Amino acid sequence: MLLKGKHIVLGVTGSIAAYKIASLASMLVKRQADVTVIMTKNATNFINPITFESLTGNRCLVDTFDRNFEFQVEHVSLAKQTDVFLAAPASANVIAKAAHGIADDMLTTTLLACQCPKIFAPAMNTRMYENPIVQDNISTLKSYGMEVVTPASGYLACGDTGQGKMPEPEVLYEAVLRALTPKDLAGKKVLVTAGPTREKLDPVRYISNHSTGKMGYAVAAAAVRRGADVTLVSGKVELTPPMGVQVVPVISAADMAQAVKDAASEQDIIIKAAAVADYRPRVTADEKLKKKDEELSVELERTEDILAWLGAHRRAGQILCGFSMETEHLLENSRAKLEKKKIDMMVANNLKQEGAGFGTDTNVVTLLTKEGTEELPLLSKEEVADRLLDRLLTLDVSV
Repeated sequence: MLLKGKHIVLGVTGSIAAYKIASLASMLVKRQADVTVIMTKNATNFINPITFESLTGNRCLVDTFDRNFEFQVEHVSLAKQTDVFLAAPASANVIAKAAHGIADDMLTTTLLACQCPKIFAPAMNTRMYENPIVQDNISTLKSYGMEVVTPASGYLACGDTGQGKMPEPEVLYEAVLRALTPKDLAGKKVLVTAGPTREKLDPVRYISNHSTGKMGYAVAAAAVRRGADVTLVSGKVELTPPMGVQVVPVISAADMAQAVKDAASEQDIIIKAAAVADYRPRVTADEKLKKKDEELSVELERTEDILAWLGAHRRAGQILCGFSMETEHLLENSRAKLEKKKIDMMVANNLKQEGAGFGTDTNVVTLLTKEGTEELPLLSKEEVADRLLDRLLTLDVSV
């Protein structure tokens, strides 16, 4: 998701976690966001403003009454152009000021003048964070519609262990993206499947495929950003689940089929992005199969076609989307699947095409519906996810 034209203000307060915001600023700038950093005077004891100026290309603001600027009320003019204000790390002091409308420095005056989405990432000692006064202030922020990112738990700079660590920059970046994304899926329940399945051969070995789950996880992340209540049924992958998604971990095709069936009736949209094994061993050995001189033959049996089951048991108004990976006759094979499984859209790609396939950060897909075919160019999987959600929202499944 490119952030060109979006202006993000990062409010940095006096906490040892301030150094992490340099990475966040860099991430936002790489996505073409216009980033301004405001620091409290205490924050400058932990990281130099020049660091942020070098990363963002914008002057880092500290002093409300700095005379070295163009003649305008700077905190007001900055607030007018801000799309998201993120206070991170947010100290107990700044949280208290924000909760009670106190504006006594550049950060808090700008914050009070902003009418955009506001996010706070608390970072402090565990005892401070758990103090009822701080918790009341956090509740007050939430009551005014501001988002508070739950701090992580772990070893703190003070030597204590507990809750109070500022989340990693990747988590804060996701919070910013979510705040910027229109909520056109609000009130919708979306189920996404992702990753490979593993079909057990013996206690040591299994049959699987090369799926990494990146495409399905990108779809789940895009859906939750757009306001959906997302359930992610995931095979074994090396990915961190998107923030705010309910994850149902599975191993085999049978596990995935059962998890999908259990949740299907409540879903408004189901997107089957997982690479489900078509076959499994008919017999699973109880002990490890020993190496022998002769060849080993394994009899396979079909697994259940989850997408076909969904097409046969769909409820009125439910939208179904599948993924089709082919190595030849892409459109013909994918359209045949679309019609046979009685679904609304098939996302097709060719494993042999450069930039598509397993393990990549990009994809080249074609969206097939009953109305026609739309070929997309080489895009990031994040962009593909948004494009397919855009298309699903245009489908009329009322008939």
